[in-house]
Amino acid sequence: MLDKYITPVITPLLTPAVAALYKRGVTPDQLTVIGFLIGLLAVPLIALQIWDGALVAIVLNRIFDGLDGALARHANLSSSAGGFLDITLDFLFYAAIPLGFILANPEQNAIAGAILLAAFIGTGSSFLAFAIAAEKFNLTKPQFKYKSFYYLNGLTEGTETIALFIAFCIWPQHFAMMATLFAIACAITIFTRIHGGYHTLKQQATNECRADHD
Repeated sequence: MLDKYITPVITPLLTPAVAALYKRGVTPDQLTVIGFLIGLLAVPLIALQIWDGALVAIVLNRIFDGLDGALARHANLSSSAGGFLDITLDFLFYAAIPLGFILANPEQNAIAGAILLAAFIGTGSSFLAFAIAAEKFNLTKPQFKYKSFYYLNGLTEGTETIALFIAFCIWPQHFAMMATLFAIACAITIFTRIHGGYHTLKQQATNECRADHD
């Protein structure tokens, strides 16, 4: 929900770092992989209840996630392969953080963490499935025109998810409550994406059919 507002604010802030990385010959895919590995460090840190360290790893992961796309655009290296790598590792990172909290306190966090992971599967699959169909119909998204594929809006997007992860690290004792509430918000996103996506694609198919008969 907030991604389309946050991204234009953050992107200019990354420009100096992007220019420096470009001069050093760093590639966007290298940043994607490095950022992912840094993000994965949050899992053992969370499991060991080293909350400050986990928070740093999560924030650094998001910084790298912003830098890789900005560098790709700066160097004219945007590609479907890079977009595929980026979104795949992003979703793996998103799933890893709840797992860390389950490991930290299975008795208290396991059920809520499992519910949240199931909700993440729903938001991720609805997001990616629509992107495939959108490519077929050549649908565009003006506010995300710099992305490698179609970004379907929802109540819970990347910005909200990262805010949740930060809240987890600040108030780990409330993980179960926050995870459950966010899972409910994800359920709303899943419903709106399936409903809106289905009718959008159905209308596109109808329009194509009419065009073929004209």
